[in-house]
Amino acid sequence: MEMLTRMFGDTLWIYTAIGGSVLGAAFLAWFRNTKAALYLMGKFDGLLDHLVDRFGWEWLQDDPEAWRKRYPKVTKKIDDMERRLNDLEAKSPKTLGGKK
Repeated sequence: MEMLTRMFGDTLWIYTAIGGSVLGAAFLAWFRNTKAALYLMGKFDGLLDHLVDRFGWEWLQDDPEAWRKRYPKVTKKIDDMERRLNDLEAKSPKTLGGKK
């Protein structure tokens, strides 16, 4: 019986951790759409850019092609439009200023 009392008696930290996690998640869900959040995200992004420039920490840089993975349909449409534009420029170089 003493073992069960010890096992379930010292569990307040578990409940406070779970409660804190739930409240933190609720706060972040509300906070992310505020102007203050956008401002702070901009400042944080600026700090990371500064660290990359100052110390050369390449692992903090954003991947410039990350949007292609996130939006594959838009990427496909843009690639198709660029291909069509290049074809048109190749067919009529004088009119559109394309390369010969």
